[in-house]
Amino acid sequence: MSSLALPQSLKGFCIHLVGAKGTGMTAIAEILVAGGARLSGSDVADTFYTDVILSEIGLNLMVGFEANHVPLDAGLVIHSAAYRRDQNPELMEADRLGIPILSYPEALGALSARHDSTGIAGVHGKTTTTAMAGSVVKAFGLPATILAGSAVGGFGGRSTRIFGSRYLVAETCEYRRHFLSFHPRRIVLTSVESDHQDYFPHYEDIRQAFVDYVKILPAGGELIYCADDAGAMEVTEMIRPARPDIVLTPYGFHAEGPWRILGYRAGKGRAAFRLHAFDAELELRVPGEHLALDATAAIALGVSLLRDLRQSDWPTTADIEALRTELLRFSGSKRRSEILGEAGGVLFMDDYGHHPTAIRETIKGIKAFWPDRRLVVDFMSHTHSRTAALFDDFVASLDGADRLVMHRIYPSAREEPDPSLSGNSLFEAVSRRWESQGRTTAGSLRYFDDPLEGRALLASWLEAGDLFLTMGAGDNWKLGLALLEGRKAGEKDAP
Repeated sequence: MSSLALPQSLKGFCIHLVGAKGTGMTAIAEILVAGGARLSGSDVADTFYTDVILSEIGLNLMVGFEANHVPLDAGLVIHSAAYRRDQNPELMEADRLGIPILSYPEALGALSARHDSTGIAGVHGKTTTTAMAGSVVKAFGLPATILAGSAVGGFGGRSTRIFGSRYLVAETCEYRRHFLSFHPRRIVLTSVESDHQDYFPHYEDIRQAFVDYVKILPAGGELIYCADDAGAMEVTEMIRPARPDIVLTPYGFHAEGPWRILGYRAGKGRAAFRLHAFDAELELRVPGEHLALDATAAIALGVSLLRDLRQSDWPTTADIEALRTELLRFSGSKRRSEILGEAGGVLFMDDYGHHPTAIRETIKGIKAFWPDRRLVVDFMSHTHSRTAALFDDFVASLDGADRLVMHRIYPSAREEPDPSLSGNSLFEAVSRRWESQGRTTAGSLRYFDDPLEGRALLASWLEAGDLFLTMGAGDNWKLGLALLEGRKAGEKDAP
């Protein structure tokens, strides 16, 4: 953890970004430019959606990594966590020149120290909750900056939304305890489960990381936690006796108090629910009870900020109406139940879900949202360590698919592949489970090592009225786009 502080005024302050095209790095760049900083940066030649954003904010982006890319007048260098100080030539040059260096999590932490900051954390739901916080902030007219971990449609395809600088609401990541660099006044805790097994081999390890994060809260700080999530509840109960000086605010279907969710129902592409706090029905166009949970977390946070700003007890009727409008407009974020398009009567979606709980809940939510559509799922597992640790859970999580195609395990650069485990191992276990349930696997369950190898089969499977979902943190999203474009072009079984 770094204690390096940003200067009081960023106006004209020169900052160089190494790995500038990353989602988080680009978001940091937007916030720094809004504060008056002068930026340069470097990254690989590959084109990303962030290239357009970096160009729009005037960042001088250089291709590749060379020592001479570092400006001699740079007051700070910020780097993506993908690059190491002892290996990247630009970071090594900054070290030689004595220029302070911060990783992305450290830089976000330094930014958070300048604001009344909220960290949104959890194994699941943090990106969508942060994105929804942007909708709530807009509805309530709060002077806040929002930073999500993915592009958000309502943010103009960016991952930041800037309404002011009094408050900062940012997605904070548990991997390698990165969130311990953050300086929160409030924390929203969506969920705690075993994950990132390469760094947290046991559930207790990742749970302790969240406990340590909550301990950072200052006296009078607030923990907004999901009362429906066992892990979030465990963290809260571990914190309660040690920190009687912080406010504990539960939300969810089983929560006590104003943020209890009542009467959730879904169907025909829309969900509706009420909160104990308001005499108003709230509606969403995104599927799943877990999305109602994320919305409620964002609302609880927004009300907390609103009460701090106005020093008043509760939102007005006008605030609630604006909230209803903004929630109904919410269209999700990139790769989170993202609708790619519709062609030939088939609705194409993509979702980043790569943990069994997220997979199960997303499939459940989609089927409730579109009950008349057959659900065809294409799934790709991510990391050998996660697949091995949660193998049986992965197998069970795919029960809701009507038809299913599976692939190889998408590898991670941070771990060595396990030769004893493969995507086919997972596929065979799913096949056995479906057969034990009396389900016919012939014609409904297939395996292709590479996602695009399954294009012809899936093109022949899909019929008007179907919903096709690519799911996982791998590269099978390319298959969904290929099938969508093929169907738009009138292909039925194109190779």
